Amino acid sequence: MGRNIVITGGAGFIGSHVVRLFVNKYPGYNIINLDKLTYAGNLANLKDVEDKPNYKFVKMDICDFDMFYQLMQDEKIDGIIHLAAESHVDRSIKDPFTFARTNVMGTLSLLQAAKLYWESLPEKYEGKRFYHISTDEVYGTLEMTNPEGIKPPFTTTASSSERHLAYGKDFFYENTKYNPHSPYSASKASSDHFVRAFHDTYGMPINITRCSNNYGPYQFPEKLIPLMINNVKHHKQLPVYGDGMQIRDWLYVEDHCKAIDMVCNGGKVGEVYNVGGHNERPNIFIVKTIIEQLHDRLKDDGISEDLIKHVADRLGHDRRYGIDPTKIKNDLGWYPETPFEKGIVLTIDWYLDHEEWMEHITSGNYQKYYEEMYKNK
Repeated sequence: MGRNIVITGGAGFIGSHVVRLFVNKYPGYNIINLDKLTYAGNLANLKDVEDKPNYKFVKMDICDFDMFYQLMQDEKIDGIIHLAAESHVDRSIKDPFTFARTNVMGTLSLLQAAKLYWESLPEKYEGKRFYHISTDEVYGTLEMTNPEGIKPPFTTTASSSERHLAYGKDFFYENTKYNPHSPYSASKASSDHFVRAFHDTYGMPINITRCSNNYGPYQFPEKLIPLMINNVKHHKQLPVYGDGMQIRDWLYVEDHCKAIDMVCNGGKVGEVYNVGGHNERPNIFIVKTIIEQLHDRLKDDGISEDLIKHVADRLGHDRRYGIDPTKIKNDLGWYPETPFEKGIVLTIDWYLDHEEWMEHITSGNYQKYYEEMYKNK
């Protein structure tokens, strides 16, 4: 059965992986990649699928209600996978208004356009779905009750007590109360509430997933792992917030995409699912792992822990995140497959093999790709 699906934020890090998966896996689906192409949007991420017959790119701001409503009608959209968002906490601290505009008002614009179009159809909401990808940061922070680490309660392909520890006894569950601390997480919490409200008030079929920290190829180098890889290669200082003991649950991006696919095609309407990696690691561990890996691979004695520079901690910095994804495993059969030890090697390999991609990002040349590739289309 054919479908017409819009993937918002499809030129970004996670979005481009989702677009690629859906275009290749579902040739009978029409996949529309909708992206404003702000600083983190890079169409070069999708060179390998841009000529596929079931792929289409539309440059659009999700806050433009009229344009999106028209797109819904023109393309007969029956599914929306919503990833477009401002997502860097540091930027949200400096400019919370942009985060409120994009993450809250942009989501509301999509919801209202979908509501008006779907309710105008004879079948109404039958066969429709609005799928909102959110973050574990809406839950706030977990207490680090066991800084020495304890045996984790989960054992999956990606995780075991031999490979990693948990840093507390509590975790984020789907019914954990919202307690956002940054402007970014507050804006995502607000957008979550709007998605839920459209389900409860109008009966719109929705799903929400809240994921932990993603990593992998094509990630914009303001985020921890690609930033550190690039800085290490060039012997630049490696800024680490505070003591570096902020704990994050690391999820390999391709594992996340598999979860998105399962929820999109099999998730129960109205349900929320947590998607986590079962890979709790302190930030300082991540940095030291990258240093060790690149020192050994590049045979470069200039790469050492001397590059680490501890800086003042981020305002309101959450201490620990840790997701319990038992529900999505029980309901849909998803669980993380990639151990951090494997995922970080795959990630470093990719960045070492794609130096030109990184150079285009750091030089700003990637922003010219849209004009060069689409000027005659």
